[in-house]
Amino acid sequence: MASGIYIHAGAHRTGTSSFQMFLSVNAEAIRARGYDLAYPGRDDIPGGRLRLRLPGPSTGGKRKQELREFLAEEMQVYSTAPDRPLILSEENIPGRMMPFYGGEFFPAIRRRLKFLKAHLPGPVDRLVYVLRPYDELFASAYRKRAEDNACPPFADLKPGMIAMEAGWPHVISALRDVLKPRELIVLTYDQRGSNRDLFGHLVPDLADGDWVEPERSMNVSATDAGLMVLQKHYATGLTLERKEWQEVLRLYSSENGDRGFASFDEDETAQIRARYANDLAELREMPGVTLIE
Repeated sequence: MASGIYIHAGAHRTGTSSFQMFLSVNAEAIRARGYDLAYPGRDDIPGGRLRLRLPGPSTGGKRKQELREFLAEEMQVYSTAPDRPLILSEENIPGRMMPFYGGEFFPAIRRRLKFLKAHLPGPVDRLVYVLRPYDELFASAYRKRAEDNACPPFADLKPGMIAMEAGWPHVISALRDVLKPRELIVLTYDQRGSNRDLFGHLVPDLADGDWVEPERSMNVSATDAGLMVLQKHYATGLTLERKEWQEVLRLYSSENGDRGFASFDEDETAQIRARYANDLAELREMPGVTLIE
């Protein structure tokens, strides 16, 4: 059994790729301090090879067995010795962002966490999760998907997002109850700080390291102008390679005015922000959770 596991579990759109690039830049020094590392290679992050394939709401039968065998092998790759703790960063542990567009908030989270828990090489010592206000999260998730997919108008999706029943307490209680971390640290997005700050929250024993911030900016926000051009292309059935749609975004990167591509109006924002405030109040009182806001 590994001596302990440190999990950075998201959330999406809170600088997760930037943090994983930080782990990549400092990987050699982190491993020299006695820790193993596991993080994905999305956005061409060097050394990122983690692939966590976890079940969805309806996964079963043969497919579930295939996932079980794959995950067992995958975990063996990253935990190299029983006495070496493992640092693992993956924002898709609770689920993907796609259900947002159908008005659901990580609907398979407990199923996914139970599946992961059964295959972890040791107990979870510390888990860090970064929250973002719902209006910012949903708009940012939509904008990200619109970079390389045809999307329905944001106005068509807003009612389902606003009416979602589950929220951050649903996610945090599941992380606490299923993975049972010794410490569960929840940060609001404005308290995330630098990647080094986030790393210090995740692994306090390494907070004093001479860590390097990555030079490369990750997931720079696309402009409304660029996204609107891409959506016009996709609406015709056109598909673009990654380098092609990235070039479109680069061409329109200086046209950064707000064109209403993905936004809530004033009343909608007030409604969804009130819910976020209520959910933060619930998290403050949640046993076993340290909320930093």
